[in-house]
Order: sequence, then structure tokens, then C-alpha cells
Amino acid sequence: MPDDFGSPEYPPHRRAAPHGPAPYLSPSYVTYPWQPQPESDRGTTPRHPALGHHSDLRFLRSAYRSLRRVATCTALGYFSLFLVLSAFAPSLMTGTVSGGLSTGLLLGLIQVPITCLAIGLYEYTARRRVDPIADRIRKQAELDAKRGAGR
Repeated sequence: MPDDFGSPEYPPHRRAAPHGPAPYLSPSYVTYPWQPQPESDRGTTPRHPALGHHSDLRFLRSAYRSLRRVATCTALGYFSLFLVLSAFAPSLMTGTVSGGLSTGLLLGLIQVPITCLAIGLYEYTARRRVDPIADRIRKQAELDAKRGAGR
């Protein structure tokens, strides 16, 4: 049935909750803070905040960010140096080192070991800084899952 402006009137619909079922549909949901908690929910609150708000996740993100920067700067830094020397110092790059091997070719061949060094540096830094934080978060998530299953 159209309203006064000529547009049809649509029946009201329920919007789905953005993250699963709506909490207000649950019978154990406490609407007001002065309402008593149900018996099953008492004493089961974790001693630490939820994992999504955990500060270790911030440490993990920053450690992973620095890990990417170190590896990227190692590999791309050398390659950029090689490109700059090729563009602005052609006399240096065309000079011979020994036995007809030019400096440019030698620096180009050194790119492969530099890339391997960047990969090794990435793995070393990941094992030393990022993996311990990730292991700690993983263990904490397992403990939270066990506590949640025990309720």
C-alpha cells in the first residue's frame, strides 16, 4: 500500500546481527547491570582480557612489521644501489675487475647471494623475535579454548 508520497510501504524486517546471533535473544543475557548473573556464568570470567584485546597481538604485529622491513630493505636496497650505479655511474659499471669481468656484471652476480642473505636474515629474525610471541599467543588461545569448553 503506497504512502502519501507514492512509494510502496515495505513490511518491516529484522536485521541480522553482524557477529552471529543477537545477544538479546539469549535467555542468559543480563540486560541491566543490577540483575543477578545466572548461576552458570558466575566465577568463569578469565583472569586476563580476551585474546582480541591482548597486548601481545600488538607486539606480534610490530615484530612482524620490522621483520618485513629488514628483509625488504636488505634485498631492495642492494638492488636499488645497483640500479643507481647503472644509471649514474656507467664508467664504473663498465670497468673491468679481472679477466674481462666487468664491475656491473660482478655486482649483478652478487645480487643472488644478497637475496639469499636477506632470506637467511628473515628466518633468523623470525625465529628470534616473532616466533616466541606467536607461540605465546597460540598457547594462550589454547588455554582460552579449553576454559571455554569446560563451561
